[in-house]
Amino acid sequence: MTVIKHKEQRVGVFIDTQNLYHSARNLYNARVNFGAVLKDAVAGRKLVRAVAYVITTEAGDEKNFFEALSKLGIETKTKDLQIFAGGAKKADWDVGLAVDAIKMSPRLDSVIIVSGDGDFVPLVEYLQTIGVQVEVASFGKSTSGKLREAVDDFVDLSANPKKYLMGVK
Repeated sequence: MTVIKHKEQRVGVFIDTQNLYHSARNLYNARVNFGAVLKDAVAGRKLVRAVAYVITTEAGDEKNFFEALSKLGIETKTKDLQIFAGGAKKADWDVGLAVDAIKMSPRLDSVIIVSGDGDFVPLVEYLQTIGVQVEVASFGKSTSGKLREAVDDFVDLSANPKKYLMGVK
C-alpha cells in the first residue's frame, strides 16, 4: 500500500508508554521526548486524538509525567501496576490500546501506534482490512520485524535518537 499523508488526513495516535520507556532506557539510557515523537508521527495532519497508556505505581511518582503529557495534548489512560504473590509485576495495556484504536477507527484515516510490540500485528491487519492506514513509530532496534513488515509506514526513532530522547549521553 502506498502511504498517503496530507494535511486533511485524520489521525489518531496510540502510545504504548511502557514499550517506548523501556526501549529508550535499555537502548540509550535516556527518556523519551514524547512531544517530538507526537509531532513527527502526526506530520502536520489533523490530530483527532492522542492517547498514552500508562501505569501507576504505589509510590505515585508519575504525576509530573502525566501532567507533562497532558500539556502536550496527550490524554492519559492509567492502570495500576499489578504485583503478584511471587513478586512478579505486570503492566500491560495492549488490549486497551487495541480496543480504543478499533473503536476510533471509523473517525480516522490513519492509526499511528507508538510501540515496537509485535503483539499489535493482528490489530494492524484488522485495521488495514477496514481501510485504515496504519503507521508505527518506535525505536527500530527494539521493534518486532513482523510489525515493521505489517504496517503501511514505519518511523524509526533510532534513526535520530537525539531528536526523540532527553538525557542522551
